[in-house]
Amino acid sequence: MAHYKAAGSKREQFRRYLEKSGVMDTLTKVLVALYEEPEKPNSALDFLKQHLGASTPENPEIEALRLEVTEMKEKYEAVLEENKKLKTKLAQYEPPQDEKLGE
Repeated sequence: MAHYKAAGSKREQFRRYLEKSGVMDTLTKVLVALYEEPEKPNSALDFLKQHLGASTPENPEIEALRLEVTEMKEKYEAVLEENKKLKTKLAQYEPPQDEKLGE
């Protein structure tokens, strides 16, 4: 009997924790939105993920930022390659280290 009370007590503490942190309200709102949806989605789980923010929202600004990051990475790689080539070219025109020390 004591084991049952301990489990019930833990369950009650967890429930209060969820209520205090706003999880219960958020879940309730999302489930109500799913219930009120005129055309039920094929995947209720995807609906929940989308409305809880687990999946990335289809935001044009986010897509534009992703594209910009990709372009910047490409430019960065090109600059690194150019830098490498210029260093090699510069090394051809610089005297060897031995000659610098003898001067």
